[in-house]
Amino acid sequence: MPNAHILIVEDEQSIAENLIYALETENFTTTHLSVGAQVVDTLKTNAVDFVVLDVGLPDILGFEVCKQIRTFSNVPILFLTARDSEIDHVLGLELGADDYVTKPFSPRELAARIRAILRRSATPQKTTTNQSSLLQHDPEAMTITCLGNQLDLTAHEYKLLATFISHPGRTFTRDQLLEHAWEDPGSAMDRTVDAHIKSLRAKLRDASERCADVIQTRRGLGYCYHTPDEI
Repeated sequence: MPNAHILIVEDEQSIAENLIYALETENFTTTHLSVGAQVVDTLKTNAVDFVVLDVGLPDILGFEVCKQIRTFSNVPILFLTARDSEIDHVLGLELGADDYVTKPFSPRELAARIRAILRRSATPQKTTTNQSSLLQHDPEAMTITCLGNQLDLTAHEYKLLATFISHPGRTFTRDQLLEHAWEDPGSAMDRTVDAHIKSLRAKLRDASERCADVIQTRRGLGYCYHTPDEI
């Protein structure tokens, strides 16, 4: 998406300047903020296509900013941080971020990651056409409803469930689900998939007991999706 508008939230001026230069060289439009408190208002008043979000901001952690964004927007988010622990990485992804890059980093690689995420976000996914189905997927709005009620899903939960709905009856290994739902599959682990499946099942159960068991575990193999009539 050339000319996409990228919001950069980074308090280190030298890093921000390098990012701005690299992204504008790739024909992106950029806006720069150095504090997290301004992010929500900026997103609500401007057309932003992507957010590059530092974790260690001077006023509020980027993790908290991400949580605030996900209450009203599915805009793609990439965490940029010096924190490289596994716990921070998993937390960032579970909060709904699409990618997680640690400093130091290559601005050109970062631009490539952003392009890849934007391409995937803009690509319509296969949807079910059976209107009697409990779950309905609208790929353009990137929403999934259960019996007419929209599910409140994180980005990764949405991508996982959309993958299952598009391939009913197919068994996916954890590695295959990482490939479908994460921009950088190598950045996540098997247990990250398990954690998202657990959360997804809970949300489906809360929506309707009829949806409680649509995602089934194939022991030693992975997970598969079946409609209630097939279970």
